[in-house]
Amino acid sequence: MEWAPIRRACRAAVLVLAIWPGLADASVGGAAACPTTLTRDIPARPTSAPGGTHFARDVRGDDTREREAAIEREILRGNLPSFLRWLKPVKLRAQLPSGRKVTATICVMPDYLAIGADRDFLRIPMNLHTATDVAKRFGFVLPTRKLVDAIYQQSAVHLRPQPMQAGPRMRSTAYYTEHDRSIREQRTSLGIPLGALIAGHKKDVVISNRLLSHPGRIAIYGWHQLDGRPIQPLSTVHGANYADYSHGIRLVSDIMYIDGKPTSVHQVLEDPDLATILSDEGPVELISELIPEPRTRLAHLVASVSSLPPRAAAASPAEAPHSPAL
Repeated sequence: MEWAPIRRACRAAVLVLAIWPGLADASVGGAAACPTTLTRDIPARPTSAPGGTHFARDVRGDDTREREAAIEREILRGNLPSFLRWLKPVKLRAQLPSGRKVTATICVMPDYLAIGADRDFLRIPMNLHTATDVAKRFGFVLPTRKLVDAIYQQSAVHLRPQPMQAGPRMRSTAYYTEHDRSIREQRTSLGIPLGALIAGHKKDVVISNRLLSHPGRIAIYGWHQLDGRPIQPLSTVHGANYADYSHGIRLVSDIMYIDGKPTSVHQVLEDPDLATILSDEGPVELISELIPEPRTRLAHLVASVSSLPPRAAAASPAEAPHSPAL
C-alpha cells in the first residue's frame, strides 16, 4: 500500500481543522476588512525585475551595506510576489482602561517580505532602517509583540521553526537562501497555497518601547514553536544595522478598524486609552519617529476606505488553485 498519499491527505485535513474560524469572515461590520486599496502604494512589479534566485546570485558577494541597498531598491520598485499584496485580517478584542470593550481588525501581509515573483521568490531579512523605509513608503508599519502573537494564533498554518547553526555565516546571503529553501520545502510538503496566512518560520522585527531606552538597536521577537511558545523573547541586543537569516519583515497596514470604522495604527498606538488594543507595553510614541505617518495621504486613504461599499474588496487568491513556488 502507498502510504505517502494517505499521509498527505491527513496533513491536509489537519491544516483545514487548524484554520481559525474568524478567518473565514473577511469583513468587519459588514464592510471589507482588507480592501485592495490598502496596497495601492506598492508599485506594480516590473516585468524585467529579477526573481529571487537571480537576486540572491547578484548580491551573494556584496557586503551588508550594498546588499541592504539592493534589497531596498528592489522592494521599493515593486519587485515582490503578488500574493503578498492580498492582506489578511487578524481580529483583536480588548477592554480599554475606560472600560469600553472593542473589536479591532488589522490587515497584514500573509507572509514575510520577499523579493521576486510568485514562482521564484526569496523571503528577505533586512535591517531596521531598510524595514522602516519600506513600511513608510508603502503606508505600513511593523508589528508589536502583541500583534506578532495574534498573527501566530490566527494563522491558517503554523510552520515548524528551523534554526540553523549559529556563527558568522548567519548574515550571509547563502544562509538567507538556504533557510528560505527549508521553509519552501516544508510549505510544499504540506500543500500550503500561496496567500494563506502562515507563521512560525521567522522571528519578527518589531516596534517596542524598549527602543526608547536602547536607541540605535533593532527589536526582534517570536519564532513560535508548535506549542505556541516563542524561541526569541523580545530582544534589543543587536544594533539597528543587524539582520540575519532568522529575521522576517511582516508588514501591517497603517489602516485598521475599530468596531468597523477605519483609523490609523499610528493614532491608536499613541493613544493612552486605545494603545492596549495593539500593544502590551502601553502607548508606543516612538512609532512616529521610526515610521513617520504621512497624515495627508492617510486622511485621504481613510476617507476612501470608509466610502467603500460592503464586500468591495476582491476575494483573496489564497483559497484558489495556486501552485506553490518551486
